[in-house]
Amino acid sequence: MLNPQSPLPLYHQLADRLTAMIRAGEYARGARIPSEHQLAATYGIGRPTVRQAIDVLVRRRMLVRRRGAGTFVRDDQSHEIDLFSLAGTTSAFQRRGLEVSGRILKPMARRKVAANADNPFAGQRAYTYSRLNRVGDTPVLIEDLYLHPELFEGIDAVPLEGRSVAAVVAERYYLRPTGGKQNFRIDHLKGTRAKELDLTPDQPILVVNRWLHFPGVENAVYADLYCRTDRFVFSQTIGGLTDE
Repeated sequence: MLNPQSPLPLYHQLADRLTAMIRAGEYARGARIPSEHQLAATYGIGRPTVRQAIDVLVRRRMLVRRRGAGTFVRDDQSHEIDLFSLAGTTSAFQRRGLEVSGRILKPMARRKVAANADNPFAGQRAYTYSRLNRVGDTPVLIEDLYLHPELFEGIDAVPLEGRSVAAVVAERYYLRPTGGKQNFRIDHLKGTRAKELDLTPDQPILVVNRWLHFPGVENAVYADLYCRTDRFVFSQTIGGLTDE
């Protein structure tokens, strides 16, 4: 059942539950999901909350409403990943129904950050963490994270294998981003990073610099993302920030 004591809103929990069921094949592509009335009865929540959850999955292009027929799992889901999801990079893949696995390249620890004009923690100590994300057998994205050392005190003691850092921040610190910005550029990798992403020197890569703000603290998280674009389209929703 859903947890009313969780910092995640009930509609968000239901959206995550339905996503997991779609990924597990309990609701196949093209299949009709239960009605709002049925879902409300099953999970003991109101229909407006169910409607919010379904709205989220419609926006994520996992569900489609058909007038007079109900709500169905989309059977034309594309490999488009919203890179400005405030819920986290791993969650962005999972919301598309994709099984993503991560390999930790650098464990979470407090370290001195090297000089970098873009990084707000340059020359200071911050929590740093690096992970390679795969979809199936294909490496698709490396994320290097830098976290505020006071705001996220103790995060280096939290097991992160198989977990989303954004989810850990929400569950342990009861914090969610309030906003941020991203820069994009095309580059080429070489050496270890190219090898980790299975790239040749002539293959272009999308590089994203991300700054995230939290309540009372701007730039509390900084990230460098290195994204292969030959398997997925990485997008950003226009019209304001969203954690959906």
